[in-house]
Amino acid sequence: MKKTALSSMHEAMGGKMVEFAGFYMPVQFEGVNIEHETVRDALGVFDVSHMGEFWVKGPKAFGFVQKVTTNDVAKLIDGKVQYTCFPNGKGGIVDDLLVYRIDEETYLLVVNAANIDKDWAWCNEQNTMGATLFNASDEISQLAVQGPLALEAMQKLTPEPIEDMEYYTFKKLEFAGVKDVILSTTGYTGSGGCEIYMANEDAEKIYKAVLEAGKEYGIKPIGLAARDTLRLEMGFCLYGNDITDSTSPIEAGLGWITKFAEGNDFIDRPFLEKQKEEGVTRRLRGFEMIDKGIPRQHYEICNENGDVIGEVTSGTMAPYVKKPIGMGYVKKEYSKFDTEIFIRVRNKLLKAKIVRIPFYKPEN
Repeated sequence: MKKTALSSMHEAMGGKMVEFAGFYMPVQFEGVNIEHETVRDALGVFDVSHMGEFWVKGPKAFGFVQKVTTNDVAKLIDGKVQYTCFPNGKGGIVDDLLVYRIDEETYLLVVNAANIDKDWAWCNEQNTMGATLFNASDEISQLAVQGPLALEAMQKLTPEPIEDMEYYTFKKLEFAGVKDVILSTTGYTGSGGCEIYMANEDAEKIYKAVLEAGKEYGIKPIGLAARDTLRLEMGFCLYGNDITDSTSPIEAGLGWITKFAEGNDFIDRPFLEKQKEEGVTRRLRGFEMIDKGIPRQHYEICNENGDVIGEVTSGTMAPYVKKPIGMGYVKKEYSKFDTEIFIRVRNKLLKAKIVRIPFYKPEN
């Protein structure tokens, strides 16, 4: 198992450590529910150093990123971030990722930990134009400081104004006395905050500074379990669950990151354009349980007769909205909102209904 630069600190803080995507990571500290609620109400800090980072540089950088991602990179300006995915040439998804535009010849791609090797091989295979690629995944640490009080607390650590930063933008700045840190207003929780990138050798210093700066606001270290429940309350896709090599971005409700702009000739464009025009046979939908029971990945979704109409991709008892929720692919004819469906739980059909995501809304 790989260790992050902060593994020993997690152990010292009582983190329950597990193997995740080949890394030794804290799944929880105090408990999933309290960690989840801390992020919703105040702020928490996640070690997400297991994520992968690829640099794309040179005069061919733009052409490469435009080819391998579905979103329109031409819309990016320096200091902006874009959520997107790698189409796999067969109508599916290699991975979902973030693209940071540093300048017109420099991009940072942030990919999922479980897919680093696969993504790196894919990028090199597709690099027919000669962009300069560098895999910096083993050199960079990343913290996600998430919650409504996150930016206010982190402002104490940098002279650069960050509290008024727009969503999905970033700055390179001095942070906790460390130069050239990247701070972006991105995250996976739906409660605001930032993600912070630094060299491994600076990780411990910055992590301690973040915990100290956040102390008066009630900051807590947060594990991977709450990261999963937070993203599911927002209806955010998780690679390996809700999106895979066999799901298309159109089926997954990611048409908003699949841009058919003139000149945006990404991999799989003709197939996905046709799919968008003609429609798909299944859709990823959110649902809430009506009967008592918790949906889990791979549970069958059925109609009232018990016929299988889909499969659960993610499910949990949501800590903040206080109800069992899930996502899954269902046949198109069952995908309308408020449609009654059934989840097969231990051979029982439990009633549920299709709902709009996100499940969590700030006014809750």
